[in-house]
Amino acid sequence: MPMREECTHFESRTYDDGETVRKCVLDLAPEAPWRCPDDCARYERRLADVNWQHGTLVEPAIEDEPEGEGIAELLDEAEDIVNAAGPDILAEVEAEDRKRQAAEGGFGGKLKGWFRRGR
Repeated sequence: MPMREECTHFESRTYDDGETVRKCVLDLAPEAPWRCPDDCARYERRLADVNWQHGTLVEPAIEDEPEGEGIAELLDEAEDIVNAAGPDILAEVEAEDRKRQAAEGGFGGKLKGWFRRGR
């Protein structure tokens, strides 16, 4: 079944570079952005678009669904690779933050100068 854009759990976002992401926010559509499961137990028809920001009336076309079998498995493997890299990336960013804080005189290095006695 094609992605159910009228489902409460469907989300679409278009970035400044024109790339569009279409997904199930519950991560229940293993073949997103092309297909929802036929018998999704969490499907809920969206009743209203309260508090939503709408962009242009014309959404970019969904790219063609790749042909072949095992697409959901391939997407799962790609997700696993990204998730496995996440902790290493986070550790790198935290190390850079610690270096920058140490170079600035620790936490709040710039603020300490303002609160020294005698000023």
